[in-house]
Amino acid sequence: MTAEDSRIDRRWEQLHTWSPFGFLGISIVLGVATADPDTARALWSTAWSLVGVALVLQLWWHGTRFRRPDRGRTPSPAGCLYYAVRWALAFALAWLNPFFAFYAASGYMDADELLPRRWRRLGLLASAVTVAGAQSGGMPLRSVLQWGLFAVLLAVNSVLQMAIAHLNEQEKQRSRERTETIAALRQALDENAALHAQLLVQAREAGIADERRRLAAEIHDTIAQGLAGIIAQLQVVTNTPDPEAAEEHVGRALALARHSLGEARRSVHNLAPVALEHDALPEALRKTVSEWGERTEIRAEFTLTGTAEQLHAEVAATLLRIVQEALSNAARHARASRVGVTLSYLGDEVILDIRDDGAGFDPLALPVRSSAGGFGLDGMRARAERIAGALTVESEPGLGTALSARVPLVRHDS
Repeated sequence: MTAEDSRIDRRWEQLHTWSPFGFLGISIVLGVATADPDTARALWSTAWSLVGVALVLQLWWHGTRFRRPDRGRTPSPAGCLYYAVRWALAFALAWLNPFFAFYAASGYMDADELLPRRWRRLGLLASAVTVAGAQSGGMPLRSVLQWGLFAVLLAVNSVLQMAIAHLNEQEKQRSRERTETIAALRQALDENAALHAQLLVQAREAGIADERRRLAAEIHDTIAQGLAGIIAQLQVVTNTPDPEAAEEHVGRALALARHSLGEARRSVHNLAPVALEHDALPEALRKTVSEWGERTEIRAEFTLTGTAEQLHAEVAATLLRIVQEALSNAARHARASRVGVTLSYLGDEVILDIRDDGAGFDPLALPVRSSAGGFGLDGMRARAERIAGALTVESEPGLGTALSARVPLVRHDS
């Protein structure tokens, strides 16, 4: 229930509580003011007794009503008794003086609260009889004209009160439905709040898992590959008797170590790879392929087709990492003598192709990645799918391998 509904309910409760006292007071004032001096003493001796009983009745109901938990808002035997005795007192007082019809009109206001549904219309009709009798000139009715006027007034009062009672019942029904709707909405809001909290927890857990996967892939692409390159260079040093050649490979190992350290730091902070810090993707790929070829002594070529555009940082970093992983796999497993990397800009998408003439493999017979293994094809495929792309693999034993990553062309934020 809203604050406005509570305020209206309090007003109605105050009206139902004090209106009988007010109507009785108005009736007394008007009755005394219009009383016939010749008959006032005889009639008002009886009237004052009835007024006293009416006051006692009102005080009794006032106390009884507020002792009930529902504040007398629902029919009860005590409420029915109060309504019936009040009507009888109002009828008797209206017989003595028509202005006591104001007191009788109290029955119009609280019949829905005091009487059960099956007696409600009868209670309203009884109150209408008293009011119509007073309006037609007072009781008893002495002429045919007065009886005819009484019948008309009774019909009018009854129809009006029945209509008002019907409208009041409809309003109460709407109020109950509104209350039920509000309760259902509150329950739904509570459920939504619980669901929202659950979704936040799941989103946080998913974010943690995604960040772990990102860091694992970044570490694999930077530290692991760097260490593998350093080991390869140091192995050459241990196996060569030429001091100059050994010094050259030691220098390459140191450069790889510095590069890997920088990439590891950037991965932790989720920054763009070092190769993309100053160069666009095509130039970064060109340098990466060239440096890899010099380091592994494998012929490697980079080709650009289409008009190069400045890509979104995430797209560029993803394609660079895929190339780095593919080159690392070619160096460790393919035993290739030639590798070609092609970057193609095709309107609304970018295609990255990596081909080698190495040993090849059966894509359907790949072993399950162990905890000690790399990320390989699964890692590259996951990277492409993360930016709404796809990775396809074509390979046969002895016929080399071709990888193709197709991703949307998302331009750099301006």
